[in-house]
Amino acid sequence: MQSLRRLATLALAAGAALATTAGLAPSAMAAPDPVLASPYLYQWGGQSDPAAAMSATGVKSFTLAFMLSNGTCNPQWDGNRALDGSDASLIKTIRDAGGDVIPSFGGWSGNKLGATCASPEDLAGAYQKVIDAYQLKAIDLDIENTDEFENPTVQDRILNAVKITKDKNPGLRVVVTMGTGTTGPTDTGKRLITQAKALGADIDVWSVMPFDFSSGGDMAAMTESAVDGLAAELKSTFGWDDATAYSRSGLSSMNGNTDNAGETVTVDNFTSIRDYATSHHLGRFTFWATNRDCSGSGDCSGIDQEQYAFTKIVAGYNG
Repeated sequence: MQSLRRLATLALAAGAALATTAGLAPSAMAAPDPVLASPYLYQWGGQSDPAAAMSATGVKSFTLAFMLSNGTCNPQWDGNRALDGSDASLIKTIRDAGGDVIPSFGGWSGNKLGATCASPEDLAGAYQKVIDAYQLKAIDLDIENTDEFENPTVQDRILNAVKITKDKNPGLRVVVTMGTGTTGPTDTGKRLITQAKALGADIDVWSVMPFDFSSGGDMAAMTESAVDGLAAELKSTFGWDDATAYSRSGLSSMNGNTDNAGETVTVDNFTSIRDYATSHHLGRFTFWATNRDCSGSGDCSGIDQEQYAFTKIVAGYNG
């Protein structure tokens, strides 16, 4: 046992020495992935302390919601908070605790940059302001509102803006999050995927929201069916093999009671969904939201659960 411990110590020391030789701090070798396992966190009602959640669960990254238009082609948090305000402090808190963030553009409510900005170039400029403000590794484009999702012109504007943004920021990862049916993307979602290929917009992970689409039932089974349908669509469109299609697929569930009466994602459901994600090596596994990850109604999940039960499940996901 002592020899094994010594070997482990030597291995760690060698790794640290290699990192130093490369000009990197040892901690840089284990930098968190903001895309893979990052539950949503928002700044209105019932806000969770991210440092407390990180300490209690081991989660390393959060998806911060939402980046919107302030009425012009100018990005602000929820459309009314400057980039250098309280959200910048929130990001610093998360990073100081060893974590990272992926801002989410869009959501359901509010003015959307995709619909407000007049051109792909203008929209890419709005994305760039946020990327530069926080030195981002990734962004999430939550295209669910009809202003962006259902409008072909806006869909194309967003995809062309992604292409411009990725050309300017090598290594930046882009997630597209969208609604889904129980068997996979809707026709509108399929159109978005097809156009991404046609326009050359390299989306790193396509993530569906498998909730608000039923009146009850087995949410684990329906989630798996929805993601299987997404992977099949990606495989068909891009010519990928199964492994690649699933690695470029993801899901964003909702903990507890969803917006649909009778529809509930239980802790057991979410554990099964995590096991499915692991077996298929999905590129993203998350949920809405750590703020709701508590027991009861009001700002919580609406079900009887332990504090941070869902966040702990996400924290244990390694792809």
